[in-house]
Amino acid sequence: MIRVFTSKNQKIGEIGEGIAVKYLLKNSFKIVERNFTRPYGEIDVVAIKDKIFHMIEVKSVSTDLENPKEFRVRPEENMHPKKIERFVRVSEVYADMKNLEGNWQLDLALVYIDDFHKKAKVVLYENFL
Repeated sequence: MIRVFTSKNQKIGEIGEGIAVKYLLKNSFKIVERNFTRPYGEIDVVAIKDKIFHMIEVKSVSTDLENPKEFRVRPEENMHPKKIERFVRVSEVYADMKNLEGNWQLDLALVYIDDFHKKAKVVLYENFL
């Protein structure tokens, strides 16, 4: 099924996911799956590196990277307790379905997108919980 994004935030999220995947590939991760979805949550990216599976939540924001003081919104602020709870639950289901037996972790990728300067910055927090 092809997902159609209509809102500006959804489009930023889609672009941010693509940037995060490129970053992961550049840093020796192998992408296993994208957008693993269940009714109670989603894993944006599942990747593997050094025999560890990484369930990665991607949070993106549009900003001016040339002027960091202008960061009005920090993407990690959108990871409130309910989202974390859903992310943990869907990750546990994924790990159970794939029989991962403890060699997995939860990561958070923050993507700062600067459309004007055509730049992006990714910050990866591994094992963030």
